[in-house]
Amino acid sequence: MFTGIVTDIGEIVSLTARTEGKLHRLRIACSYGQAGIADGASIANNGVCLTVVQSGIADGKTWFEVDAAAETLALTTAKHWRVGTKLNLERALKIGDELGGHIVSGHVDGIASIVSRENLPDMARFVFKTTRELARFIATKGSITLDGVSLTINTVDELTFSVLIIPHTLSVTTLSSWQAGSEVNIEVDLMARYAARLTEMK
Repeated sequence: MFTGIVTDIGEIVSLTARTEGKLHRLRIACSYGQAGIADGASIANNGVCLTVVQSGIADGKTWFEVDAAAETLALTTAKHWRVGTKLNLERALKIGDELGGHIVSGHVDGIASIVSRENLPDMARFVFKTTRELARFIATKGSITLDGVSLTINTVDELTFSVLIIPHTLSVTTLSSWQAGSEVNIEVDLMARYAARLTEMK
């Protein structure tokens, strides 16, 4: 489990396609201490929970490797990742950690596209479009995870919704690079999903 509070920005330094493109081995450089990254650990990469298969140090910088399987490549923006791609990173929660955002599973529900970006004084407002299936879980003032970042929804209009990104978030995540036409990973709030399911069962 995660909280959607990014703790580092990683960079893909190598990418190897395996088994006819159905599996990608990614090596990601980061600022985490290598001693604290165990094989089998879970790390969210732009909101996608991936399992560490190996880690080490090269040129004084920590790296870890993960495998992105066929389903991940099909359902998330991982299909677009290349060497040099920067990723929002978050390590899995430990007992006693502060829950600064909201409960995030790291199981991406799909992809949202950026309709527009409006640059405001020190902030940015983004409008996104998603699918009808996911739109029913999105509500004004509710929580949503975009590229691994916990955000508050400002407005909702059928299949579109908007978020306002504060200066701190822009400075410590990859969100400052978002532009109209970009695609981002979306994970809807777990509580909204369960509430919808309970309503359907009545």
